[in-house]
Amino acid sequence: MTPIAIAWDIDGTLLDSEPLHYQALLTACEQWDVDMSDITLETFCGIHIVDVWTALQPRMPASLTPQEWRRSIHDHYIAKRHTLQQIEGAVRCIRQLKAMGVRQVCVSNSSRSAVDANLETLGVLDCIEFSISLDDVSAGKPSPEPYTLACQRLGLPPERVMAIEDSFTGATSARAAGLCVALYDPLAGKAFQADLYLEKLGELMERFRAAEKTAGL
Repeated sequence: MTPIAIAWDIDGTLLDSEPLHYQALLTACEQWDVDMSDITLETFCGIHIVDVWTALQPRMPASLTPQEWRRSIHDHYIAKRHTLQQIEGAVRCIRQLKAMGVRQVCVSNSSRSAVDANLETLGVLDCIEFSISLDDVSAGKPSPEPYTLACQRLGLPPERVMAIEDSFTGATSARAAGLCVALYDPLAGKAFQADLYLEKLGELMERFRAAEKTAGL
C-alpha cells in the first residue's frame, strides 16, 4: 500500500546536526572534568538524552543532577544552532512533497526546544503539520511510542505512513509501530533492513511521482 504521509526524523536525516549534538555533549562534560576520550561521534547516534545520561552517569560527579547536565548540553546546542547545515536536498524535497499534497510530520528523539530550533533553522515550519519530540512521549526511540503517537495524530493507519530514518534506533522504533521505513543512507552501506534505501533525499520524490502517475492512470 502506497504511503500518503511522511514522518521525518530530523537529526542526521534533515539536518547534519549530529556533530553539534556531539560537541554539546563534550562541552557539557568538560565542565565537570568527565573523561570522554572513548566517546566518538557515532557512540550515541540516534540515542535519546535520557539513555545517554544512564550510560554516562557512572562517570559523573555525585553532585551533578541530570537536569543540570541536560541544561548545559541544551544551552550549547541552541547557542550554536546557526552553524547547522541541512542535508542536501532536504528543504527542496519537503517543499515539493508539500506541493504534491503529501502530509508531513517530524518524529525526533530530541527535546522540544531542540526540535523547534531545528525546524526553524530549516525554515519548513509551514510544511510540517506537527512534530513529536522526546518531551511528548514517555519513552523515546527505539520504543514505538513516538511513531505510534504520530500516526494517531495524523489519523492514519501506520501502513499509510513512511518513516525516513538514518539510524538503527529510529528504524527500530518506526518498524515496531508498523510503518514502512526508508533509510537515508548516502554511503549506500545498507547497514540494516529497510523497505527503501535512499542515497539522496531527492530519490523519495521519484517514488511519490511514480505513485501519483500510477494513481492517475
